[in-house]
Amino acid sequence: MASTLSRPDRYALVGHPVEHSRSPLIHRLFARQTGQPMTYELIDAEPPSFETAVRGFFAAGGLGMNVTVPHKGAAYELSAEVSERANAARAVNTLSMPDGVLRGDNTDGVGFIRDVTVNQHQAIAGRTVLVLGAGGAARGVIGPLLEAGPAELVLANRTLERAQDVVEQFRGIGGGLTAVAFAELPARGAFDVVINATSAGLHGDAAPFPGSLVTPETFCYDMVYSLRETPFVEWAKTHGARRAVQGWGMLVEQAAESFFIWRGLRPDTAAILKQLVR
Repeated sequence: MASTLSRPDRYALVGHPVEHSRSPLIHRLFARQTGQPMTYELIDAEPPSFETAVRGFFAAGGLGMNVTVPHKGAAYELSAEVSERANAARAVNTLSMPDGVLRGDNTDGVGFIRDVTVNQHQAIAGRTVLVLGAGGAARGVIGPLLEAGPAELVLANRTLERAQDVVEQFRGIGGGLTAVAFAELPARGAFDVVINATSAGLHGDAAPFPGSLVTPETFCYDMVYSLRETPFVEWAKTHGARRAVQGWGMLVEQAAESFFIWRGLRPDTAAILKQLVR
């Protein structure tokens, strides 16, 4: 809802680091498209300064914040109220303060599912799905993936115990979720959909996953995005995946969901995504 002040409403992204973020551009495009009077800034806050940065921003009249690494867990703990999807993920990436109460939400999962199923035209229902990694990125999408009704959902991590903790966290949500260690993957065979929720390969090394996970029918999705092909996308193409895409669409779709929470309007994401990637 627009402010009664003559100045534009203030929104921000808080994280560490944040200077690489495309979020200001995305929200600037959203605001222009929908005619909303708002600004969007970057706030770099190390973990000890996170709470001070959040409370200071809202005390100064800010209306909403996005939260990125490494603060999504801290934002969950800081929120006085949380949405069901934030509670399921135990992570918050969107903050608002309706009626003076700090409220946390998580738009990562819905943004991911919307990109995969709508933008990429890839079904999840009835498919075998593998998620690589058991950190915050994976937790943000596991709930929506289970709700989408896969035939099988496997969570793989370098350490089995961490993957098992996530499985326990999501016990009771529709569908079945099992945990395996990376070392077990060569024996698992191929999947219909493979999702990379790790930072594997981003520091110059090849993605450390067996090629047996992929067939010419496999759809591969990297939650990481880059102006160049990511190592995971290169790995997927090398091993003959049907398609391999980066997470640009997820970035735009989760931002659109945050924008909807704050402004009550949903931008035309297809137009913004074309503009952003170009």
